[in-house]
Amino acid sequence: MNDFFATDYSQPGNFLVLAGILFFIIFIRYIVFSGLFHYGLRRFFKGREMHHLDELGNRTLREMGWSVLTSLIFACIGMGLIILWQQGGTALYLNLSDFPLWYLPVSLLIYLVLHETYYYWVHRWMHLPKVFPLVHRVHHASHETNAHTSFSFHPLESLLQAIIIPVLLLVIPLHTSMLLVLLVIMTLSGTINHLGYEIFPSGWARHPLGRWIIGAAHHDRHHKRFRYNYGLYFTFWDRWMGTEDPEFDDYFEEITRR
Repeated sequence: MNDFFATDYSQPGNFLVLAGILFFIIFIRYIVFSGLFHYGLRRFFKGREMHHLDELGNRTLREMGWSVLTSLIFACIGMGLIILWQQGGTALYLNLSDFPLWYLPVSLLIYLVLHETYYYWVHRWMHLPKVFPLVHRVHHASHETNAHTSFSFHPLESLLQAIIIPVLLLVIPLHTSMLLVLLVIMTLSGTINHLGYEIFPSGWARHPLGRWIIGAAHHDRHHKRFRYNYGLYFTFWDRWMGTEDPEFDDYFEEITRR
């Protein structure tokens, strides 16, 4: 571990080695999560599919091809963050004693809310007529989503997706453990939102807590109707800005009562 911290990753050789390792970890994580949900857990939610998940054909290969590029971009951005952290240029910290313990969950919540805010407005920007074909069309080529869709982005969109957390880490302190938790939440959220079948129980969309959390049915409506449901983790921006699908609650109940 000491060798890891001591290695100068700004050197080209070291950079390429660790970038390759990061790429492998990111892509394998994507394969494992998407495969687990698509092939392993789907049978427990039989009847809750929003389209025919067994008729994807070559589209899955296309999505995985874009996902390779996304993983590569994520790895390079991660390398930049590691180099900056080694030079003392980030607010990422290792010692729990640097901040009170109560700050751990608070900092995680701050990151989630800021990430949600960034994503919502960038997502709406990507749907502008002149921007959409250049940036967001690749992702929406998956009109009917599945777990493999979660990383299927044009490289420009991948860059927009990846840059926000490193930027926040420049100014807002975050413990390394909370960064790992955040990355797990991001992976789970991206996978669950694109499943093509709903895992939350009936009544969730009207529950005092559940109505604020995005799931597969919520994001499926975005891929099918485009001008609604732009959120990432939470629905509060959609609700506040009037972009929540007015038919979503009924659609959710239709799916979950099958």
